[in-house]
Amino acid sequence: MNISVIIPTYRNTDVLIQNLKHNIPYLEGCEIIVVNDHPDTSIAKDLNQFAQVTLIENKHNMGFSGTVNTGVHEAMHDFVLLLNDDVKLLNNSFKRALKELQEDDSLFAVSFAQKEMDGTIVGKNMIYWKNGFLRHQAVKPDEPGPNAWAEGGSCLINKKLFDELHGFDEMFNPFYWEDIDLSYRAWKSGYHILFDPEIRVEHHHETTISNHFRKDRIETIAYRNQLLFIWKNISGWDLIISHKFYLIKMLVRAIMKNDVNFLEGFVQALKNFPRVLIKHFQNPKQRSDHELLKKFTQ
Repeated sequence: MNISVIIPTYRNTDVLIQNLKHNIPYLEGCEIIVVNDHPDTSIAKDLNQFAQVTLIENKHNMGFSGTVNTGVHEAMHDFVLLLNDDVKLLNNSFKRALKELQEDDSLFAVSFAQKEMDGTIVGKNMIYWKNGFLRHQAVKPDEPGPNAWAEGGSCLINKKLFDELHGFDEMFNPFYWEDIDLSYRAWKSGYHILFDPEIRVEHHHETTISNHFRKDRIETIAYRNQLLFIWKNISGWDLIISHKFYLIKMLVRAIMKNDVNFLEGFVQALKNFPRVLIKHFQNPKQRSDHELLKKFTQ
């Protein structure tokens, strides 16, 4: 099978082993690469029982983006299945996505339906512009069709296009918005992303992150990365002007309400502004922001 499976892991060995035992029967014929992003603790002995798994151990912490990029760089096949260590395959239906990708050179990725802890199904998303910020929300996942982004923990991607777009931007490390950013760049480059509700996995979102990061730290990172995404990707002048206006309002409000998380996120984003500005002018613009946003707000 022409698929390389990339599994990033960080201080989650028990869950990784449990899910490898569950998933490997569905991955027959695939190259399987596990990338350990916890340099202080080797998991080589833990993975000895899986002869078909290749282990890469980062020499320093690289965050989600860097860890996935490392795995994809080493992948031998034309298509990469991104699979978080806390994701369980329910069957081998992901092979449907391989057929779709092989038949359409402009298809960047196919995203899967994901079963949450409470049984709800998620995975189909839209993006929209409101009050100076790009926002996102879930869409009822019962119909196939365009998806705003391919979720980094459960999707199949065309490796050639992933490499062409230089993969996940490590500026977003340790987590959040990196998959939205990559997918947005894919859309603006003229490619597209599909959601297939017939491909289902089990994925309990944010359980791993919340085990290792405080709630206020997570919120700060989310604010920082939302700002970095906008500064990097949005090029429509009317959108930029509205962002500046509402950003000032939000900063004033955050000061008045002592919203430390938003203020800290803004300061951290501002520190990255020189390099994000360079990326802004390097970004693809085959599709305009308005053309892309209209696709998901019709």
